Amino acid sequence: MRPVIVAVATAGALLALYNALRRLRRDRLLADTPPVRIRSAAQGYVKVSGRALPAHAEPTRAPLSGFPCLWWSYEIAQHEENERGRSQWRTVERAASVELFMLVDDDDARCLVGPVSAEITATSRNVWYGEESHPGGPPPAIPPPMRLGGWRYTEQRLDVGARLSVIGELRSHSEVGDVNRITQEKLRLWKQDQQGLLARFDTNHDGRIDAAEWEAVRTAAAQEAQAQVLSSQVARVSVICQPTNGEPFLIAPLSAAQLVRREKIFAALYLALGIACVVITAWALKPSS
Repeated sequence: MRPVIVAVATAGALLALYNALRRLRRDRLLADTPPVRIRSAAQGYVKVSGRALPAHAEPTRAPLSGFPCLWWSYEIAQHEENERGRSQWRTVERAASVELFMLVDDDDARCLVGPVSAEITATSRNVWYGEESHPGGPPPAIPPPMRLGGWRYTEQRLDVGARLSVIGELRSHSEVGDVNRITQEKLRLWKQDQQGLLARFDTNHDGRIDAAEWEAVRTAAAQEAQAQVLSSQVARVSVICQPTNGEPFLIAPLSAAQLVRREKIFAALYLALGIACVVITAWALKPSS
């Protein structure tokens, strides 16, 4: 029995200490990343705060409850018994939204947030039960005193207007101004009008576009695309999304200071768990008297 205890406690100690070190590193990174205003934020790893609002006219709707929100995730689990007769919940379906939402700070500056791959702390969470694989409506306003049904629905959401801190990579790009994309689109449209293409670029009048003439087609499309970009009013859009260098990407209804404090608490808990596992290992290795 003691060898099993030693193996389990040692594995637990190593895992706990690894997570403690990881949390301490995250804490240091978050503490060293100062909060900035959206308007003055430079591209790169940033920490910003503001109110969360829909990127479009209407917010998205959570698929299980139908509640309006900015982001959602859900999990559907079925109650069953395993081969040993033990009761358990088996997850049969889960999903999370990928729609962008808007973050607006106190200066009314704004940027988009792409929640894909973010560690999100939800502002609302509901768990309810039913007899079908999908709920017929939102969770009851007053949960029943006991579980009813063999299906469990868990839904998390970011609510409209929630005050959030977002830490991630800020990127800025043009809504228009992609010369290559516009060039390809022009070429696609011109290919659909073969008569017009021949009339404009078939200089030797042989009824086809040869290699030299096709190069002229590409050059003309690129020149027109560049002229279109230069004549248009280019809008800049800033988006915070998953960092490319592996830094944490966090979205939470906490202040910047609370985020750092949370990392310290998790690090302390993992460290305490690791020490407890080390003590258990030492006890199990102690020779019996």
